[in-house]
Amino acid sequence: MPNFNFPIFKTKVPNMEKSFNLADPDERREYFNLKAGKEIKKLKEFLQKNTFVAYLLGKKNSGKGTYAKLFTEALGNEKIVHVSIGDIVRSVHQGLTDGNKKNELMEFLKSNYRGFIPLEKAIETIISRNTKTLLPTELALALIKWEISRMEKKAIFIDGFPRDLDQISYSLYFRDLIGYRDDPDFFVFIDVPEAVINERMKNRVVCPICQTPRSIKLMTTKEVGYDKKKNEFYLICDNPSCKGVRMMAKEGDELGIEAIRQRIEVDEKVMNLLLKLEGIPKIFLKNSIPVKLAKDYVDDYEITPEYSYKWNENSQKVEIIEKPWIINDDDAEPSYSLLAPPVTVSLIKQTAKVLEL
Repeated sequence: MPNFNFPIFKTKVPNMEKSFNLADPDERREYFNLKAGKEIKKLKEFLQKNTFVAYLLGKKNSGKGTYAKLFTEALGNEKIVHVSIGDIVRSVHQGLTDGNKKNELMEFLKSNYRGFIPLEKAIETIISRNTKTLLPTELALALIKWEISRMEKKAIFIDGFPRDLDQISYSLYFRDLIGYRDDPDFFVFIDVPEAVINERMKNRVVCPICQTPRSIKLMTTKEVGYDKKKNEFYLICDNPSCKGVRMMAKEGDELGIEAIRQRIEVDEKVMNLLLKLEGIPKIFLKNSIPVKLAKDYVDDYEITPEYSYKWNENSQKVEIIEKPWIINDDDAEPSYSLLAPPVTVSLIKQTAKVLEL
């Protein structure tokens, strides 16, 4: 399936020899300030009194959650929130077994859910959920409203909506539905080669506390652990507040991209239709870059490496081994995949531009 023809964003700074370890939160902070410091300052000033609604649009595992989390990391989480439909559904699924939370949720849905499917049957789609089934649109809207109603008003990155063609019309007036009617809103389109998505799916792990995603093969963390009993390596969340928690694989990801081929095709149809939409600003994020162009557009440390690991008995530590990773997706020319931080730099700069800062 062909990729979208999005423009290539340049992050390379002329005559700058400094490099960064983008897996290190402290070095990432310095990196963001160097590459997008002016825009970060303007956005922080904007967020002191204003908010926005951004719709993250991309195929499954295209990096929506990662880019939103890193955007928040660069600007601070006081004024920004990432709302993932998938995370909401998982949380609700767990909450349905908790009497207090279930009662509170059901009372909210009885007041806010409007749809042709009886509420009880709509709830059953959560209980029997799988990687191929989408929630009824009316229930998805009610659950998003439920999540947003429980938090302080902040700028929002919506991840996972719209996810089907029948949800597009709702998205056009979504900010009104959640009480953000005067806020600027915009679409964020993400283009990632399917070869990258396949590898991300098979190797993705997520923090069970903060929900930050990483890849044990393509986007490691600062610290890596080794489970001697299972003879396997695992990533340790970088977020200090998570206190060294072990990151875990997500349900169904081990099956790879073909297990969700139908959903991937729907995602592409939604994106193609929304690309034609007039009257709403658009941001374009491109994850890959042809090998022949890379040296003029990005720094070497911004290119995705392939990671492997080795346990050192002498030091009792994990050694991280890194080598270049070149992707060959269908008939496309050889390309590099970019790490998430340079794509986030593009998101920061384009957001400032869309908001006319």
